[in-house]
Amino acid sequence: MFCNQCEQTAQGTGCTKVGVCGKKEEVASLQDLLTYAVQGLSLVAVEGRKVGVVDKAVDRFTAEAIFACLTNVDFDPIRFQNWIATAVSLRESLKTTVKAAGGNVDFAEPQAAFTPAATIAGLEDQGAKLDFINSLDANEDLRSLKQITVYGVRGLAAYADHAAILGQEDESVFTYIHETMAELTRQGQDLNTLVGMALKCGEVNLKAMELLDAGNTGTYGHPVPTPVPLGQKKGKAILVSGHDLHDLELLLKQTEGKGINIYTHGEMLPCHSYPELKKYSHFYGHYGTAWQNQAKEFPLFPGAILFTTNCIQKPAESYKANVFTTGLVGWPDVTHIGAEKDFTPVINRALALEGFTSDTDKGTVLTGFGRNTVLGVADKVIDAVKAKAIRHFFLVGGCDGAKPGRNYYTEFVEQVPADCMILTLACGKFRFFDKQLGDIGGIPRLLDVGQCNDAYSAIQIAVALAGAFECGVNDLPLSMILSWYEQKAVVILLTLLSLGIKDIRLGPSLPAFITPNVLNVLVENFAIKPIAATPAEDLKTILG
Repeated sequence: MFCNQCEQTAQGTGCTKVGVCGKKEEVASLQDLLTYAVQGLSLVAVEGRKVGVVDKAVDRFTAEAIFACLTNVDFDPIRFQNWIATAVSLRESLKTTVKAAGGNVDFAEPQAAFTPAATIAGLEDQGAKLDFINSLDANEDLRSLKQITVYGVRGLAAYADHAAILGQEDESVFTYIHETMAELTRQGQDLNTLVGMALKCGEVNLKAMELLDAGNTGTYGHPVPTPVPLGQKKGKAILVSGHDLHDLELLLKQTEGKGINIYTHGEMLPCHSYPELKKYSHFYGHYGTAWQNQAKEFPLFPGAILFTTNCIQKPAESYKANVFTTGLVGWPDVTHIGAEKDFTPVINRALALEGFTSDTDKGTVLTGFGRNTVLGVADKVIDAVKAKAIRHFFLVGGCDGAKPGRNYYTEFVEQVPADCMILTLACGKFRFFDKQLGDIGGIPRLLDVGQCNDAYSAIQIAVALAGAFECGVNDLPLSMILSWYEQKAVVILLTLLSLGIKDIRLGPSLPAFITPNVLNVLVENFAIKPIAATPAEDLKTILG
């Protein structure tokens, strides 16, 4: 086993026995083998497009299978066995169709002829023998760039899948995914080519996030500023974690009139601001903080817990029976709600548990400052900047995590001067989301843009402000202070770089998969830098 795709990777180099995320060596091998099998499928899909063969089922499966390998998504070996078998079955079926259309189905790459073992143990052995990461390239710098792209594609696949669930697809996104997975079977590319491949991943991801934004806002309306209770209401309860708005909507519909209150956890917090979700009277409040605290917070939740998309950790025995998964999330011996989305088992479990025995008031937090809301007051923001009431904007957000050093982000926000605005998104905000920072001219100083999925909104806000001030984004009084943990953060960073955005500060540590030479390329071209030892140092450098 060797895995270094997340920020918390062991000793800052790589997990070799068991993942810090809880991933066992066997699952790591199966994920590598699934990635290998998807490469074989992609080789055929690329040839198919050359002769006009495009299989929508193959496109969707490819995104889902790649997403399943993202950190904290699927830990269930049986599910990976099924993924791998399906990848090979689709590959062989597609070969037949492509050949009939006059396309090439003779490949030198072994991925296109891979035959999976019949047992999970056999599959694990095949995956272990791949040594997937080291096999990407013998040159460590080229391997580093290929890893950046592999991990970026995992984030891209996640956003493409989120969007497709809401009916938003674009063939160019799937075309890029297939072409890149196929290209990663080969060696001999030069450094500039691979830098371009990584930046292209970011460029395509902007399209995927645009599709997702259209799906979310087109289905549920544009977010509006909404106070969300942090306390609890007496009664039965279900907690929803992950990112999926569609799953939440289905659960809200299925629980109407059953005396169950629905709470959000983690990145589901911004769901309270969507008009078509907040209309449900039993959609009550938010419970807990970021994903890494679930082992402390979930034992105290007296109801059922539903995971959508990702961010699951090993459930402790004290609450494991209360946990359910759906979509791509999986954990061994945890009840999974399949494609039919019948949440009856979740509902029955919630009804069987005690629920909250009394009302608790813990105040509220504001969410719902997507691009539509912020740009709706753009004239006030622009006037405040011109009048010097607003000196600077900080985008402080990204993934949260348990690794020491993340208190930097709390302290940074606390130390930002009162004449500066803070935009935030993703679960990194839980380091400071309940801070009372006041307002500037009636506009809250702390604006929650939404989930990591809503990075598109933040980008559109920056682009609109640059247009209003007739300058480039890099010339705005705007600084990005980002935290990262997994591969969605990797692809968002690639998106920002593809847009030419410079001077990003990244932490709490730099990715283990970036070599010194590749880091130098990023520094020279984009002035990317690690966060300083203290927030005061960075604030002094930025504000002078």
